[in-house]
Amino acid sequence: MSSTLAYEDAVDLLDADHKMAQKQFLDYQGLCDDGAPSEARQQLALKICQDLSVHTQIEEEIFYPRVQAVIQDEALMDEALREHAEAKDAIARIRDMQATDAGYDDTVMQLGTTIMDHVMDEREKMFLKARYSTADLRGLVPALYARKKELQTGAPAPAPAGKKKVKS
Repeated sequence: MSSTLAYEDAVDLLDADHKMAQKQFLDYQGLCDDGAPSEARQQLALKICQDLSVHTQIEEEIFYPRVQAVIQDEALMDEALREHAEAKDAIARIRDMQATDAGYDDTVMQLGTTIMDHVMDEREKMFLKARYSTADLRGLVPALYARKKELQTGAPAPAPAGKKKVKS
């Protein structure tokens, strides 16, 4: 039995992640504004870091190479990878800190700013170029979704319907 994925194409799937990240950062800001306990802030910050790590990995492994192959814009890809590296550095700092450490909340919110800037760049540049290219954006959804689930659970995702795993 195969399930239908609720994404129009790869851009739709990736942008759903972007919208979730935006909501998570707003929730984090709300926790800070409400004086929430450090444990609650840290729990959400670590969830944000995990979700962003999965998202950047599926973009780098699947989406970027396929899109780059058709749009041939190295500068755009280099910029996206540079922004990912910046986000990964902030994620590493957050994971190495405690929510009670000086600068913790500022580091999480700076990551939010970095991510929102990256999201705008992707929406205004890469996603538009991808949608106007010959890239099979609908065909990328099963691979992106399966890899995302695999990274989230730590277990291999089942092969997409109609695909057989080949033994090596």
